[in-house]
Amino acid sequence: MTTSVLAIDDSATIRALVTQTLSDAGFDVTTAVDGQDGVEVFNSQRFDAVITDINMPKLDGFGVIEAIRQGDANKRVPILVLTTESGQSLKERARGAGATGWIVKPFEDTALINVLRRVTMGD
Repeated sequence: MTTSVLAIDDSATIRALVTQTLSDAGFDVTTAVDGQDGVEVFNSQRFDAVITDINMPKLDGFGVIEAIRQGDANKRVPILVLTTESGQSLKERARGAGATGWIVKPFEDTALINVLRRVTMGD
């Protein structure tokens, strides 16, 4: 069965890069254009992992993580933060909200693929 990933980012370029990278590696990728859209899409179908940016309009990445963790559906899904931010306090805040991991942009294709495979194995 194909691993399904929801990628939430307000940058069309990043959405395209993530989609291309993960699709080429055999993942099924769905994208969302901001945090609010991401939570709505997440609640509409089942995903094996979520990748979210932090700085987005309507609902930031912290809000996305909190909405998923406090929701009724699939709240234990692995959530990876993909952002240009690298501050320790932001990482701690994300982990405290329920993020599984943190990847800094620009990302290495193989690193993103390997992290996703690691967090989705066993599901």
